[in-house]
Amino acid sequence: MYVNVIVKKKTRLMKIIRISIAAIILSGLTFTLQGCSKKTITGNGGSTTTTTTTTTTTTPVKTDVKMWLTNSDKSQLLAKQNVSLLFTTASNANTTINVDTTTTYQNIDGFGFALTGGSAQVINSLTTAVNSSIINELFATDTTGIGISYIRLTIGASDMSAAPFTYDDVANGSTDVNLAQFSIDKEKTDLIPTLKKILAINPNIKILACPWSAPAWMKDSNNLSGGSLLPQYYTTYANYFVKYIQAMAAQGITIDAITPQNEPLNPSNNPAMVMQDTAEAKFIGSYLGPAFQTAGITTKIICYDHNCDRPDYPEYVLNDKTANPYVDGSAFHLYLGDISALTPVHTAFPNKNIYFTEQATFGTGSFSGDLSWHVNNLIVGAIRNWSRNVIEWNLASDASYGPHTTGGCTTCQGAITVNNNTSVSRNVSYYIIAHASKFVKPGAVRIASDASTTLPNVAFKNTDGTKVLIVLNNTSGVQVFNIKFNSKTVTSTLNYGAVATYVW
Repeated sequence: MYVNVIVKKKTRLMKIIRISIAAIILSGLTFTLQGCSKKTITGNGGSTTTTTTTTTTTTPVKTDVKMWLTNSDKSQLLAKQNVSLLFTTASNANTTINVDTTTTYQNIDGFGFALTGGSAQVINSLTTAVNSSIINELFATDTTGIGISYIRLTIGASDMSAAPFTYDDVANGSTDVNLAQFSIDKEKTDLIPTLKKILAINPNIKILACPWSAPAWMKDSNNLSGGSLLPQYYTTYANYFVKYIQAMAAQGITIDAITPQNEPLNPSNNPAMVMQDTAEAKFIGSYLGPAFQTAGITTKIICYDHNCDRPDYPEYVLNDKTANPYVDGSAFHLYLGDISALTPVHTAFPNKNIYFTEQATFGTGSFSGDLSWHVNNLIVGAIRNWSRNVIEWNLASDASYGPHTTGGCTTCQGAITVNNNTSVSRNVSYYIIAHASKFVKPGAVRIASDASTTLPNVAFKNTDGTKVLIVLNNTSGVQVFNIKFNSKTVTSTLNYGAVATYVW
């Protein structure tokens, strides 16, 4: 976890004194019945809790396009709107977002979160009923859940674990070259039981795994924080990955992809390990790739897994003739750099995939600022720059932003906060991801839509033919705009900082 915090522009709050009934309908502020619950705002950083209440049934209006809305002031949170959006041939002077299914780009693997050891620990601390309810809400692919479709695991501890560890820790001064003491038993308390519950709900979920560090005895620092992998242990470490994938498979858990190292240019986390591009290329090409091939392992190998400021790193690995055949693609974070850096890597290596694998929201942030920045840069930006997925950091934390290691991230906010064993709050990254994961299904394809700095957007076509358009109002005022498809338009309105998902 790279803990540099990006300073984001604060969204100015705006108090609406008067609004006509017509404007209410246009802006999608009419309420619709969703079971018998409503979201009540509590806590820091835009968390919400669910309380039972009585609602009044609203007669659904006729519409061609369904709309779900989140407002920056939290007055609407992924709320389905009872608003009539009918395609017509009428013309107007509004800004228009043209959506075109005949121009297609990359396929989509999914949207989700890192399921760290700490996340699993706090989720597993919930009572049986609450645990079952929140896991269903997060992972169910029907209308009851937000359909998380991609998760990232840590191989051993991350900084969002209670303490640092790997799967082959031995006494100081000892080694275990044959990995006789390798074991994933530490994961059998929280992580593996949680994963099995998730897989029971969605057996097709994609799982990416990556280590924060090799065992200390394999490193020149002899410490889980900092240092680099010693070349004499390249073979042993490749076998460590093989054993991990096989051990997880024995638990019924298929690892779809791995990266050799989380944030390989970050020495300062706990755990952490530096792996320069030259080392990663050699490790993949001469050790990890051949080890997978020998063991009959089809798990994808994805290189880099760090910030957008160093696209030269994955380009070096992909240019390495020995490593290239084993590498599926490149993974990126955005604590430094610009999301547009993904496209030149795609252009240079069009047959290799692009992934976006980590970005945190912090307890020091604001709901409005984080909602806007993450939707603009990740949900829209990463996908428009060829990423097949978006993964946020991380799925769950406690009320103190833990558990975390000493030296780990102290303000990383989960998608949900587990307040105690019966209470869960939903935070801003829950809504960031849900605006995509609930509607854009794995196997969807990105389709063309007009780029805009005022109304950043991205469009998809699901395998069932449904179209999805996600739009952010990136201005300080109300935006009235058109969505045009097959020569017909609908008109919609978004308040400043609002995000909407449109489905037809």
